[in-house]
Amino acid sequence: MKEKVIRNIRHLSLEEVQQYFEEIGDKKFRAKQVWEWLWQKHAHSFADMTNLSKDLREKLGQEFTLPALTIDATQYSADGTVKSRFKTHEGHLIEGVLIPTEERKTACVSSQIGCSLSCKFCATGYIDRKRNLSFDEIYDQVVLINQQCERVYDKKLSNIVFMGMGEPLLNYKHVLKAIERITAPDGLAMSARRITVSTAGVAKQIRQLGDDQVKFKLALSLHAANDKKRNEIMPINDTNNIKSLVDALNYFYKQTGNEITFEFILFKDFNDSLKDADELIKVYRQVPADLVNIIEYNPIDFARFRKPEEEKVETFMNYLEKHRVNARLRRSRGKDIDAACGQLANKES
Repeated sequence: MKEKVIRNIRHLSLEEVQQYFEEIGDKKFRAKQVWEWLWQKHAHSFADMTNLSKDLREKLGQEFTLPALTIDATQYSADGTVKSRFKTHEGHLIEGVLIPTEERKTACVSSQIGCSLSCKFCATGYIDRKRNLSFDEIYDQVVLINQQCERVYDKKLSNIVFMGMGEPLLNYKHVLKAIERITAPDGLAMSARRITVSTAGVAKQIRQLGDDQVKFKLALSLHAANDKKRNEIMPINDTNNIKSLVDALNYFYKQTGNEITFEFILFKDFNDSLKDADELIKVYRQVPADLVNIIEYNPIDFARFRKPEEEKVETFMNYLEKHRVNARLRRSRGKDIDAACGQLANKES
């Protein structure tokens, strides 16, 4: 006899939930109640759904699963950054960060457990990819970080960046589905314009974003503006070189008109010279990019890279400004708790 598959109820559409209630002969409005508990009241178990009868809650518990992320550990930085280690239903660990500034409160979320790209400067790149996160797990990160934000800062999240663990475009379907739920009126109702997906550069999927007419912003982690150097630190460049990424970004912009940002971490004596700045300017001028984020490097145990002297950073920034590049220096947040860019690696607290 074929074993019954118990489905995750959050992987059903509203129509499928309605169909289930019709099949068991219950009232149609029950589906709406359950849907609200799942996506707006953020129930983490059927027992939480208090406007349903005890019998119905038990029946749902027998028919469906409701796996949810939980917070395993939380660390608070001296600068107000909050890092959370989340645990999946089967015990995997991922990290997410709440980054507060005066103007905005940003959630930095993960899209994979580990990462397959092995970027040489990133702590997550030294962890094997276990699996992709499902869209409801990504959604849970945003919900839990938003709850922290309301508790600590008495404000809701204003922005979301997919800059945590993993490569979002290698978990394409679930990242887009998570964003659909985050922006849906019957979800978190956040504006897609306040969401940025950051990629190490998967040209084919960048083009797909254009075809799918997405509404969110895109950031490309460039970090070196010639193929030889980029190959050295980002193995993905072997199959997605700078020219292919420039072409893909132009296609994306033509299809969507959405904002594009370049991210560029400065490494001492590697990509911090004026020659490197010239190469960056050349790439910048080939794409209708709004901004270049120059990022402070955060050293990690396994990597040989170091942060340039302040004077070198200043010279680099002034050179970009002189050549009319819209560049901004992004100072690191949460370094004291390993929550800064490139540091997420599930260290034991």
